[in-house]
Amino acid sequence: EKMHATLARLAAASVRAGPSRLPATYVQGFHNHDAVSAIEYRQLGKTDMSLAPLGFGGSAISGSFYAVDDSEAISSVRYALQHGLNIIDTAPWYGHGKGETVLGRALRDIPRSAYYIATKVGRYEPHPPDMFNFSGARVLKSIDESLERLGLNVIDIIQVHDIEFAPNLDIIVKETLPALAEAKAAGKVRHIGITGYALAPLQHVIEHTTVPLDSILSYCRYALNDTSLLSLIPMLKDKGIGIINASVLSMGLLAPHGPPVWHPAHPEIKATCAKAVAYCQSQGVDLARLAIHFALQNKDISTTYFSSGRFAETKANVASMTIVLTPAEKACIQYVNENFFWPLKGRENWEGVEPTKYWTKVGRILLTEKLYGQQWLRK
Repeated sequence: EKMHATLARLAAASVRAGPSRLPATYVQGFHNHDAVSAIEYRQLGKTDMSLAPLGFGGSAISGSFYAVDDSEAISSVRYALQHGLNIIDTAPWYGHGKGETVLGRALRDIPRSAYYIATKVGRYEPHPPDMFNFSGARVLKSIDESLERLGLNVIDIIQVHDIEFAPNLDIIVKETLPALAEAKAAGKVRHIGITGYALAPLQHVIEHTTVPLDSILSYCRYALNDTSLLSLIPMLKDKGIGIINASVLSMGLLAPHGPPVWHPAHPEIKATCAKAVAYCQSQGVDLARLAIHFALQNKDISTTYFSSGRFAETKANVASMTIVLTPAEKACIQYVNENFFWPLKGRENWEGVEPTKYWTKVGRILLTEKLYGQQWLRK
């Protein structure tokens, strides 16, 4: 603990000193010195981790969104780390184990001190009744499975995945988190966090847990179209809990190609975001580039994840840390805020949509199996 406290002080000093200092994850001979030295790293809460403002999300390399060539995905991970990104986030849910397996292959020849690894527990299989399991026994087993797939001895941050899907948040508070504390005491994990889309469950768990939390991961809640995460930041800072942001394109709402068909946002949100994308395109501006720039400006957020298994995309995202907006881009941000996103305030989220669908499916499946047998379940 004394060593970690010392590292934390050094990390904080590095952040205060700005980009001239190298982070603790810098490894001579592996990293691109110029790229790393140009980055201003940010401390994650009270931890000893000083993070690049952009982190590597591991969902895409699992093939969850599109077909991915494993060798290209591995090259993407290596490039991102060599050029200063120093945290990778993954989960057993991503590709149902494939994401961690591919990542483990990518990390074989990379110095362990060159990165931090974050993974999750609680979400696993596509079949709804088997999708979530927050029991203490299952999450402890999950940690061992993740360590094996990743080829590592310790996980830097272990996170409870999508806590709003728990049937009762007391399970997270009284069973899941104490189990993670056991794993921390055993030396298998270093820090503990929670993740989710809905903000109220995050706040509830933070206020009721007796297990110290080191981080929260929130997705789609600090983006151009929804800045609701701001409401939690004062409490998180007061408690020394590090803030991780993900999905600044709101799962495709702000992307040129638009969201996937399964996107849970309400029609008004989808239509508003589509109008914003179209307006920016009419001005010759990429809204996705503006969205990344916007997210990276908030220094209360330690890091923001992007996810890609494509090398060219990874390279472009890494370069986004040094984006300088043109006057046309600045004008575009102002216009889409005033005409699209700010008027949506109060109706900008889809909280409750996915858990409701999930529990409806689970109930239908379990009731059908109980009363009629599996042969009557629709495939």
